[in-house]
Amino acid sequence: MKIVIKNGRVIDPASETDEVLDLLIEDDRIVAVEKDISVNDGDGVIEASGLLVLPGLIDMHVHFREPGREDVETIIGGSGVAAKGGFTSVCTMPNTVPPIDNQALVRFIKLEAEKGPVNVFPIASVTKGARGEEISEMGELFAAGAVGFSDDGLPVSSSILMRRALEYSRMFDVPILSHAEDLDLTDEGIMNEGVNSIMFGLKGIPAESEEVMIARDVLLTRLARGRLHVCHVSSGGSVDIIQRAKRDGINVTCETAPHYFTLTDDVIRDMMSMAKMKPPLRTERDRLRVIEGLKSGIIDVIATDHAPHSANEKMQEMEYAPFGIVGLETAVPLVITELVKKNGMSYTDVFRKMTVNPSRIMNLGRGELKQGSPADITVIDPDKKVVITEEFFRSKCKNSPFIGMELYGSVEYTICNGNIVYSGN
Repeated sequence: MKIVIKNGRVIDPASETDEVLDLLIEDDRIVAVEKDISVNDGDGVIEASGLLVLPGLIDMHVHFREPGREDVETIIGGSGVAAKGGFTSVCTMPNTVPPIDNQALVRFIKLEAEKGPVNVFPIASVTKGARGEEISEMGELFAAGAVGFSDDGLPVSSSILMRRALEYSRMFDVPILSHAEDLDLTDEGIMNEGVNSIMFGLKGIPAESEEVMIARDVLLTRLARGRLHVCHVSSGGSVDIIQRAKRDGINVTCETAPHYFTLTDDVIRDMMSMAKMKPPLRTERDRLRVIEGLKSGIIDVIATDHAPHSANEKMQEMEYAPFGIVGLETAVPLVITELVKKNGMSYTDVFRKMTVNPSRIMNLGRGELKQGSPADITVIDPDKKVVITEEFFRSKCKNSPFIGMELYGSVEYTICNGNIVYSGN
């Protein structure tokens, strides 16, 4: 079947394209991107006047909870949530129950994903059981289909293990994705350490908990000549450390999440556990520095860190509620509202961080709109308002601090491998 997308504003950050064009899909490939493509009988047509036509969005940091917590999210269910959010490819983190630390589990994720609507690329554990004691069988995991390694949810606290992981991963040209946290400094904290933690009487997590570990990992990357990717950057100090590392030629990339450039720890007063995440929401100064890092290119990727939790889990006292929020479905409206409309970033620069950049970091071979590329496409109405309610979410879980907000940016179509897997109409 052929699909023609007509008269859309085609934005392809990989080629710096930003103009009104048509796009022709045949089977699972993009056949043409040009003006005035003719439509034949039997062709599917999407009229995209006034809409953005983008490479399918890529989220390189999600938690789908399967195996172990299928009551919260499954691979197939999470894939449907991703499609609604405009994402055609996601990379799943390995902190499941049990952790993804062997070939059988990597293959299980890939087989389950084949039943779902989007591309799912598994990330495997750096250490066996994610216990931080022994390096996993990285070669076997890579051969089974792992696209990177992380103990996300926990840091690799041992410097020698982190060094070895960076060295071994060089053989496969895949990144080590660092959950940057010094657990001694975190010391069972539950929100950002500062004025608000004192006012609320809650134990704080200093920004230095993140920054110290990033500094260590940067130095180990220099030593090992490996590839480091820093997950969920939340503090201005972290941006500064990564900026210096890049200036020094160290092979480091990084991501932030929409909540870190949208919210501060002030929202804890009203949202309580719905705004509890790790790393925690920081100060306005940190939020603005993260936005500067996105504008300057220091921060390479916007990833959601989609982390579903049930209502029963989240509706507890702050001390006992788990860390994390859902993010796949709110990412596009938050990015357009906060970064484009409020802070003047271009669509090209913003969506570079959600398409070609994560694809290149993870070696996915996607994130571009060109002849012969996989037909992964996202169509967005950037001026359409959306109201974030519980009914807005397809996810089983509604643990979001953005409920009640009115934002700009609606995903109208998600096309993955030539199939329309979501339509907002």
